[in-house]
This record gives sequence, structure tokens and C-alpha cells, in this order.
Amino acid sequence: MSNTSWVYVNGEFVSAEDARVSPFDRGFLFAQAAYEVTAVYNGKLIDFEGHLERLSRTLKGIEVIEPDEDLDTLHHQLMERNKLTEGLIYIQVTGGVHGPRDFYGPEDLASGIFMFTTHKTLIGDLARDGIAAISVEDTRWKRRDMKTTQLLSQTLAYRAARRAGAHTAIMHEDGFVTEAASANTWIVMGDGTLITRNLSHALLPGITRESLIRLLNEEGLKVEERAYTLDEMLGASEAFTSSTGVVIAPILSVDKQPIGTGKPGPVTRRVQQVYYQHLGADIKAFSWL
Repeated sequence: MSNTSWVYVNGEFVSAEDARVSPFDRGFLFAQAAYEVTAVYNGKLIDFEGHLERLSRTLKGIEVIEPDEDLDTLHHQLMERNKLTEGLIYIQVTGGVHGPRDFYGPEDLASGIFMFTTHKTLIGDLARDGIAAISVEDTRWKRRDMKTTQLLSQTLAYRAARRAGAHTAIMHEDGFVTEAASANTWIVMGDGTLITRNLSHALLPGITRESLIRLLNEEGLKVEERAYTLDEMLGASEAFTSSTGVVIAPILSVDKQPIGTGKPGPVTRRVQQVYYQHLGADIKAFSWL
């Protein structure tokens, strides 16, 4: 994986080494900022309209004015400058710089923008081999449906997971799974029914999740949206996460307790096939599917 050479900051493209943002930016001072991460596969932006719509919803929710820039054009320009054909594009829109630190600030919070790219193989070892997880109490704020940069709880969850020899954390509240540290979660019941948490303020409406529900329904697979407990996840036949960055990752265990056989299951493999075809991937290239 290699990082970006060129970034976009507040109206101009600059080298990553020369990029600067003000310490008085409200994103830095208050985490009053929204962000999105869009996948790029074979030179194409994946599910881009969904990401733009969610960014707009979040900016409205955190009272930040939407940027004037053509974000579609900026994404393609950044792809070209960094020769990105597979990987991720990150955009962060903040409340901008408005003088001294003031909780209220001006009535209209003009936005600041930061964008960069990451070269990454989207269908990699984690998709093939699966991941281990731990469970952690969900300590995030109550508006998890907005994709903001208030990510301290997720950061600490990832650190706890890595120290435990796992890849991610399954966050739960009052016994019910909300989502993983940076992904939506799914379980597969014995009859093949796929279950993912229904949308609410408790979790982020994943763009990959949204596309998967549509694609799986088109395939005739049974999908149910409802809350489920951590115990239900542990007793499921299979489980997996869906996200932009890792796409579909089989969950092999939680707190060292195997889920199902402790290996990627057939329904998860079918889900991967369906979504990889949506990406435009040649699934014949993946012998493990």
C-alpha cells in the first residue's frame, strides 16, 4: 500500500509534504467535520452517488455549509494526479476557520476541504482468510448515523482489538450489536437468511450495506433488517462485515469464540461474488471464491 503524492486542501492541489491546515479549523478544534471514503476499482468510483448523498446529509446535520467545488471533478482529478486505479479516496469537509476558539462561531460555517488517496488492493487477504474480532461496549455519541470525524471510540476499539490479536471490534449496546469499529455487520442464520441491523441513529447507514441489500434481493437471497444480540452473532452459522475499505470480510470469531465452523462460509462467499461482480471484478481470478 502506498499513500498519496498529491492532496487537495482548501482550493488547491499541493504535494502531501506541503499540505497545511490551520489549527483553528473547527474540524481540528471540535471535530465538527464530515468525511467520506469512496472506493476506486479498475479506475472507476464505486457507489459514488451514495457517498455524496450521505456527505450532504451529514453536513446538514452538523450545520456546515456544503462546499462549492464540483466534488465529482475533484475526485477524478485526484485519481489522475496520483495515478490511482484501485484504492480509496478520502474527503473531509470541516466547519472551516473562523477566528479564535468559540463553540458557537458564526451563524454560517463555511467549509474547509481536505482530500487524499490511498493505493490499496480492495479484494485482499482479509477477504480470503477472514478476520477475528473482539467485543466492546459502544461508547460513541448518539448520532452515529452521521459520518463525522468523532472517531475516538472507534480508534480505541481498534487498539484494543489489535492488542488482543484480533483485526476489529464488534460494538454492542444493551446487549445488541450496533456495528463493527468501522463497518456494518451481518450474520447468517441456519436457513441461509442474512440479517443486518436496521437503520437508526445507532449506526452508520453504510453505502456498501445499501448496495448489498439491493444486490442480494435481486439475487433472490433472503435479507432481514433488524437488531440482533451479541449472543445471536456468536450462535450464527456465519458472519461478515461490509465496508468501503475492506469490502466483505468474513468474521471467524468473536472473543476467540468461533462463529459457525470458524472459517468463511458458503453464504459469505456468495455475497462476496455478488458484490465483486458489482465492482466489475473478474471473480474467476479469485480461486478461493
